[in-house]
Amino acid sequence: MAHTVSARKRIRQSEKRRLINKSEKSKMRTTIKKFKTAGAESAEGTEVLMRESVSSLYRAAGRGTIHKNQAARRASRMAKKLNAMKKA
Repeated sequence: MAHTVSARKRIRQSEKRRLINKSEKSKMRTTIKKFKTAGAESAEGTEVLMRESVSSLYRAAGRGTIHKNQAARRASRMAKKLNAMKKA
């Protein structure tokens, strides 16, 4: 257990951030999963889901939940999949 006041405060802050990050990651994963399942079923309407997914990725990166390069990499891979679906 922390002894100093500042250490106790840091624990409170860390817990608060952990819960916020957990929520943000969960939203991000949900939108990505929706995009992937929609892509497996049909190519219709996947562009809207793609935009939502990319938006949630960059929002998470902006808030520091994930690294900006990871967000860019995931967005790029989703765009690549979307283009492949359109061609097929």
